[in-house]
Amino acid sequence: MSTVATTVPTAVPVEEEIPGTGSSITTDRPWLVVVWNDPINLMSYVTWVFQKLFGYSRARAEKLMLDVHTKGRAVVSSGSRERAEMDVFRLHEHGLWATLEQV
Repeated sequence: MSTVATTVPTAVPVEEEIPGTGSSITTDRPWLVVVWNDPINLMSYVTWVFQKLFGYSRARAEKLMLDVHTKGRAVVSSGSRERAEMDVFRLHEHGLWATLEQV
């Protein structure tokens, strides 16, 4: 009968480089929430959504809706990435086409 020596692997610490503060990532630039024109939603509905989600006055909501309608897009909010992602999510829940982009 022969015996085979087996070795059990042991955990060896691995060093990983962590980017320093001089990296190219900047967090002070705000994120913009952009609503895009679509052929489905009525202008009155888009105005209502802007009022409901962002608390805009009717005049402000109508101006943004007209920008979406005539220019094809409008920036409806800005802020941190987390807030912009939440705004985009909420707009999607209401059937609007929205994206976020960094300034």
